[in-house]
Amino acid sequence: MKTPDASASDPPAGTPALELSRKAGGQEDGRLNGSSPEGRFFSKLDVLRCDLCPRRCLIPPQGRGACGVRGNLDGKSHIPWYGFVTALARDPIEKKPLYHFRPGSSILSIGFAGCNLRCPFCQNWRISQLRGREKPPGRYLEAEDVVALALDDGGGPPGGPFDPPQIAYTYSEPLVHPEYLLDCMQLAHRKGAANVLVTNGCVTQEAADEIIPFVDAVNIDLKSFSRQTYQKTLGGDLDTVLDFIAVCYENGVHVEVTTLLVPGLNDSEAELKSAAHFIADLEASRRGRVIPWHLSAYHPDWHWDVLPTDPAALLRAAEQAREILPYVYAGNIAGEAETRCPHCGKTLVSRRGYRIDTGGLTLKDAEYDEEKYYCCASCGKDLSVIVY
Repeated sequence: MKTPDASASDPPAGTPALELSRKAGGQEDGRLNGSSPEGRFFSKLDVLRCDLCPRRCLIPPQGRGACGVRGNLDGKSHIPWYGFVTALARDPIEKKPLYHFRPGSSILSIGFAGCNLRCPFCQNWRISQLRGREKPPGRYLEAEDVVALALDDGGGPPGGPFDPPQIAYTYSEPLVHPEYLLDCMQLAHRKGAANVLVTNGCVTQEAADEIIPFVDAVNIDLKSFSRQTYQKTLGGDLDTVLDFIAVCYENGVHVEVTTLLVPGLNDSEAELKSAAHFIADLEASRRGRVIPWHLSAYHPDWHWDVLPTDPAALLRAAEQAREILPYVYAGNIAGEAETRCPHCGKTLVSRRGYRIDTGGLTLKDAEYDEEKYYCCASCGKDLSVIVY
């Protein structure tokens, strides 16, 4: 589940850019009664086992796993929430947040129901934390409908550098719906659209291996650098998340990481330094590709009521992290977030809210990978900022 930070890309309250009914077809409650597609990443033992995430839930007949959306119907895998969409909007890509992937563009964002974590401070708990057979507002959309919306909207001004369409799978935890993700992502790539994943990264290697080849960019929540916090407070597994970050990076996916700073839980200087060194070690393995790190301010929600993150403390944490990493951003607080050239120090991208000025960038073909990257308009040096 995405925690309450900028990477959660909160569904716009009351002002959706796209209506769920637009171009929406498909079935309704019949899927809850057994008409859904067959689920993947299940094993048949004495009871059905879901192998999607490290929980590996043993699900009895008519039961569901911890995520609330993957179940057992009469001994068979059951995914009744396949294609169920709880949010649909056109967002600035910076809201994911992605600062080094197609800056200044917009993206079709699609949200789901359910989550395999239990973050007690989750701000999207109304759609992530399903209890019993509750059904949040939304409707079913086929993969073809989602891709058609993205193709209609595009990713930016017609004829501009971000005209190719792009889709973000976000809001709640998208990876608990791998069957639907694969159908959407494969079709999106066939139609020339990019796929952006906003995720907690807590899935098994089997699932990651199938999904990652279709992901162009990802923002992963590194919620803590403590195994104990993941296990006891969040219901997840730190090593699984670290492996997911590494595998995405090693497979050429553009990676950005977000950590929500929750006072007294994950904001110690030692813990943040350990997280920064983990990211730095990954960057050292492939010269030329950086991993931006977003440190975001927490506010009380759901079951967590400690005081919000102090903006001054957040800024201090970001400044300390910049001693280890070149690109660290403070999020969910007022002010301007700038991306500066690591070579000459000039401003490359200026952000005030979601007003983006990319005047410090110019296009240049990179000498590595197969992407087009920006370079600094002042000194001409290559930058790890992807155009398309």
